[in-house]
Amino acid sequence: MPHLPDFEAWAIFAKVAEKGSFSQAAEDLGLAKTTVSKAISRLEERMRTTLLHRTTRKLSLTESGRLSLDRALRIMADGVAIEADILEEAAIPRGLIRVACSTGFGETALAPMLPAFMAAYPDIRLDITFSEQRVDLVAEGYDLAIQIGDNAEDSSLRISRLLTLRRRVTAAPSLIERHGRPRHPSDLAHYPMLIPSHVPWGREVDFTGPGDEHFHVPVSGALHMNSTLGLMHALLAGVGASAVPEYFTWEATRDGLLVDLFPDWTIPSSPICIVTPPGRARPARVRALLEFLREQFSSLPWAQGIER
Repeated sequence: MPHLPDFEAWAIFAKVAEKGSFSQAAEDLGLAKTTVSKAISRLEERMRTTLLHRTTRKLSLTESGRLSLDRALRIMADGVAIEADILEEAAIPRGLIRVACSTGFGETALAPMLPAFMAAYPDIRLDITFSEQRVDLVAEGYDLAIQIGDNAEDSSLRISRLLTLRRRVTAAPSLIERHGRPRHPSDLAHYPMLIPSHVPWGREVDFTGPGDEHFHVPVSGALHMNSTLGLMHALLAGVGASAVPEYFTWEATRDGLLVDLFPDWTIPSSPICIVTPPGRARPARVRALLEFLREQFSSLPWAQGIER
C-alpha cells in the first residue's frame, strides 16, 4: 500500500456521502461525474473493501463506509480550514516579517520609519537584521532583504528597485576654514578625507561634471572606518571631507552643518533594491510593508527614482 493517504479521494467520498449522489457531489465540487466515480473506485480498491452500495435509485454506505465517514468529514473540514487560513493570511496584514537590510541604510533611513509602520499595522511583528553581509533569504527564512545593488547570487530571487542612492562630497565649514574649499575634484587627492573602508568606492571617487567631463580621484586620509554612521561624527567635526550616501548628509547639508563641495558634479548612483524569495504571491503583511516603504521614501528629498 502506498504510504501517502489519498486525501482527495477521502474528501470526495465525504461529499458523496453527504449528498447521496455522485452527480450532486460532482456539481458541488466542480468536478466531472466520472472524476468523482473514479475517485471512489480508486479508494475502494486501495482499501480492498466497498464503501458505497450503488443502485440505480440511490447510494448507501456500507459498514466500512459508515466507520470511515466521520474521519473523512474531518479530512474535508481540515482541508477547508487550512485553505481558509492561508487565504486569510494572504489577504490580511498580520504575522511576522523577517527583514535583512544593509547596516548604514537600515540604521539611518529604515529604522526611523518603523514606529509609524507598527502603529499602522499592530498585528504585524518585525524581526530586522542589519548587516553588510548578504543573507540567504530562502535558507535563513527571510521575507525580504533591502540591499545596495541590483545583483543576486540566486537568479530565482525577485529583485525590484526601491530607489536610487546618490553620493555627495561634503565637508564641515570648519574644515573649509582651515584648508580652503576645493575648486575641482582633482583637489581631493591632497585634501583631508575620511574613508569608509567597508565599501568598494571608499578609496576612490568618479565624477561627471559640466560638459560631460569625467574625472577619477583616488583619495586617502588619516581616518578609515567600517561604519559610515560612525564616520559622520568626524565629518561633522571637520576632521575631513567624505563622499558618502546622501541619506547620511542631506539634513546636515540643509541645516548648514555640512557643505556640498561640488554641487555641479555628480557621482555614479547605485540602486537600493528589495529582494524577495521566489514565487509570485507575497503575503499581505509583506505587501503592506513594501507599499509603506515606497510611500515613505517618496516624500524624502534625497530619495530619487522611487519605483512603485
